[in-house]
Amino acid sequence: MATIKERLNEAVKDALRAKEKLKLSTLRMALSELKRVEIDERVELDDSRCITILDKMVKQRRESLKQFDSAGRDDLAERERAEIEVLQSFLPAALTTSELESLVTEAIAQTSAQSMKDMRVVVENLKPKVLGRADMAEVSKLIKSKLT
Repeated sequence: MATIKERLNEAVKDALRAKEKLKLSTLRMALSELKRVEIDERVELDDSRCITILDKMVKQRRESLKQFDSAGRDDLAERERAEIEVLQSFLPAALTTSELESLVTEAIAQTSAQSMKDMRVVVENLKPKVLGRADMAEVSKLIKSKLT
C-alpha cells in the first residue's frame, strides 16, 4: 500500500491530466504543508503524522466554512467544502457515533478511569485509535459525559 505522500503525489498527476484546478491546488497545498513540516522539524513524515496534519487542515477549513456561511459568502464556502472533500479522501474513514462510543467505553474500562482526573489517561489510550477518524473535541465531550 502506498503511503499518503505517494498517494498525494499520484493524485496531483491525475488532477493535472484531468485539468481539475481546484483539486490540484488543494493537493499542492497539502503537499506543501507536509514538506514545510518536514523541513521545519527535519524529519521524514510517516503516515500517522501525515494524517494528523491533514486532519488539522480539514479542521481549519471547517472553521473557515462556518465563518463564510455566517457572512453569506457562498462562493468561498463552496470552495472550502470542495477542499474539505479532497483532503478527507486521504484520511481514514470516519468513525460512526456508535463505534466511537464503544471505543470510549472500552478505553475507560482498560484504564480503570473513575473521574475527570483520569481523562488524560483515557485520551492518551484513545488517540492512536481515533487519529484522523474522529474530531478530538467530540471525543473529549464523550469522555467527559461518561466520566461525570
